[in-house]
Amino acid sequence: MAKFVKDLMHTGLITCKPTATLGQVAILLNQHHVHALVVTDRDGRTLGLISDFDLMAGEWLSSDSESLTTMRNLTASDLMTQPVASVEANIPLADAVALLIEKGVSRLLVTDHEKPVGIISLSDFVASIAKEIKSKRETVGDVMSDAILVCRGKTPVASAARAMTSSGWRSVLVVDAKGKILGVVSGHDLLRFVKESVDEKLLVRDVMHPALTIDIKASLREAADMMIQNYHHRLVVIDKDDPDSFPLGAISTFDIVAEMARPDSVWQKTP
Repeated sequence: MAKFVKDLMHTGLITCKPTATLGQVAILLNQHHVHALVVTDRDGRTLGLISDFDLMAGEWLSSDSESLTTMRNLTASDLMTQPVASVEANIPLADAVALLIEKGVSRLLVTDHEKPVGIISLSDFVASIAKEIKSKRETVGDVMSDAILVCRGKTPVASAARAMTSSGWRSVLVVDAKGKILGVVSGHDLLRFVKESVDEKLLVRDVMHPALTIDIKASLREAADMMIQNYHHRLVVIDKDDPDSFPLGAISTFDIVAEMARPDSVWQKTP
């Protein structure tokens, strides 16, 4: 049976006002464990989306006091993404996947006759594909990205944030001098600094969290399951026979969605 956006989306919208400060946005993102909020006006009309990545893109980690003051005065309306990419609830999932890739976004606003009714995100697709992918159909090595963003543990947090913003990556891998994985710094690790000043001496090793790794020969099903269970959008790919060597690459939710868009994908075939 064909699946539609309404079968996979999560209903309900976590919203904020356009006047919400970046600190308030950070609190809501953290409280609800989401990556983005829908910005609405007083009548409930959608104005835009603001995500954890939008906060980083504001370069609010500047150690300059004047810049920090400026950033604290910004609101959701200043950094939100608009117009909002949307999709009707009754269209096939395969069309929604194609739209995600075309727009290069992580989520779509779901509408029913142009009225917002929910959100469908990369995480929703990954959760569903975990049930659809045959365990031996494809491996992590087949779809992973060879490119990874890395830094040393002694890298200042502000420098890491700027690198993430300029590269478009949501996380940076922290390694030692020999390339051994020490941890990961993600957008969520940096959210608290929207409200706080950042000590220029603060290093990535002070804020990083343990990295999740997966073997290059593991199946996409295993990768998807690991992302879902741990609420991660990216896994570090390693050779399990040599786990202390430099990482081989990374696999993200985008990589899995791109796999879904292939002509021979289970999502592109008529049941």
